[in-house]
Amino acid sequence: MAPSKELDAVLEMIRKRSAEVRKTTDDDRLSYERIMSVLPMDDDIQTERVGVNGVPAEWIWAPESQEDRVILYLHGGGYLFGSARTHRVMLAHLARAAKARVLALDYRLAPEIPFPAPVEDSVSAYQWLLSKGISSEKMAFGGDSAGGGLVIAALVALRAVGEPMPAAGVCISAWTDMESTGPSMATNAETDPSVSKERLLRIAKVYLDGKDPRAPLASPIHADLTGLPPLLLQVGSIEVLLDDSTLLKTRANEAGVPVEMEVWDDMPHVWHHYAPILPEARKAIGKIGDFVLQHTG
Repeated sequence: MAPSKELDAVLEMIRKRSAEVRKTTDDDRLSYERIMSVLPMDDDIQTERVGVNGVPAEWIWAPESQEDRVILYLHGGGYLFGSARTHRVMLAHLARAAKARVLALDYRLAPEIPFPAPVEDSVSAYQWLLSKGISSEKMAFGGDSAGGGLVIAALVALRAVGEPMPAAGVCISAWTDMESTGPSMATNAETDPSVSKERLLRIAKVYLDGKDPRAPLASPIHADLTGLPPLLLQVGSIEVLLDDSTLLKTRANEAGVPVEMEVWDDMPHVWHHYAPILPEARKAIGKIGDFVLQHTG
């Protein structure tokens, strides 16, 4: 199927941001907040700020959202930037599609607080939800980019401490390999408008702060995934991170984890952000909603 006419406008937005001169992490944070703030959110969406074992977070829900169905969402941004605010519009669409409340976690960021702080915060947030009476069978994890890798790392960490697994996990354009070894790092270098191997390696160095890039909780393609819940992977065909999902799928298959992987033709990194204007984003989020509903009942 040919891409929608709206895709050209989205790609232009992405290229414009990529061309900006951003010298510091604060520049990156402000730029991300600014470009995401122009996207409109439906009037019937509600939000509420909350503290989750000392970590700030935001509830996002739609009229369709059921109280007992929850998605713990881990935002992208290379572990350096991004927030519940940058993802609010996208997650509003997800809340509606999955008929769920979404808890968007503002986990601690590098360089101020590097690896493994985001993993620790994600584990703590899930435990907080359990303590509030939310059943593991009614919960799913979701995340994009760095947050997609963090979904897997958090699940592995939860398994290690004996917590019950949530019903499902969703990884969008996931970053799962701190060494960026996938073939698509080269083959999609000219087609990806926003991400490059060089930038990923620079960010990984800041996030890891001298720790092993092959550590399973940093690069979950090196983790034993045995016992993880069913996974849905979505990634764009033009992304340098395409093979981070391919490698993750292979690891999941080896561990006997049910996994579905969708490669979306012509889609850029985390195209879901542009749901208000991009039909393919709304369709992809709809499929995530169906997956979450299938596994949470």
